[in-house]
Amino acid sequence: MKNILVLCTGNSCRSQIAEGYLKHFANGNAYIYSAGVETHGVNPRAIATMKEDGIDISNNTSNNVDEYMNIPFDYIITVCDNAKERCPFIPGPAKRFHYNFPDPAKATGTEEEIRKQFADVREQIKVYCQKFVEVNL
Repeated sequence: MKNILVLCTGNSCRSQIAEGYLKHFANGNAYIYSAGVETHGVNPRAIATMKEDGIDISNNTSNNVDEYMNIPFDYIITVCDNAKERCPFIPGPAKRFHYNFPDPAKATGTEEEIRKQFADVREQIKVYCQKFVEVNL
């Protein structure tokens, strides 16, 4: 089984959403981890936007990348430029992928506008994760 790490700045939104979709699409055929170069807790709006698409990430935890240094990752996916730039060296032959998704935690406007921005980013991450699983697993 492959080990996949999704890395973001605070492991609160984008990496949590990606972890949820990768687990969904991999359907038990990979171990999926998410972490941040910092930990900010799982964003309640990320939990809500995933629930709208039928995926429960309410039990996910916000983890620091240092917690996973002993896991031999096959793939490391950074989902924001900041994480890519700040990612510590992770030993091993992991194949690295990067896509800078917009940060929905920085969304502004009415509650409806913020929810829409979360849903838009969720859909971008969903498409990315589905393609990633199709090509790599």
